[in-house]
Amino acid sequence: MSTLVKADVLSLSIPERIQLVEDIWDTIAECPDEIRLSDEQKAELDRRLDAYHRNPGEGAPWAVVRERIRGGR
Repeated sequence: MSTLVKADVLSLSIPERIQLVEDIWDTIAECPDEIRLSDEQKAELDRRLDAYHRNPGEGAPWAVVRERIRGGR
């Protein structure tokens, strides 16, 4: 594997850099067992899951949130 240096990354266009980040993230997501959560992260996920179970209508599905973030494009 060749070495990627900051200058190489900065020479990419913004869309190319975004794609690079997405590609890197995809390689991380392929190994979910290697991602360890801290006790604080686990507690936060449990808190959010409990909140959802108490009031499932309170939140919004990811597709709706994503569209809201993207400005309804």
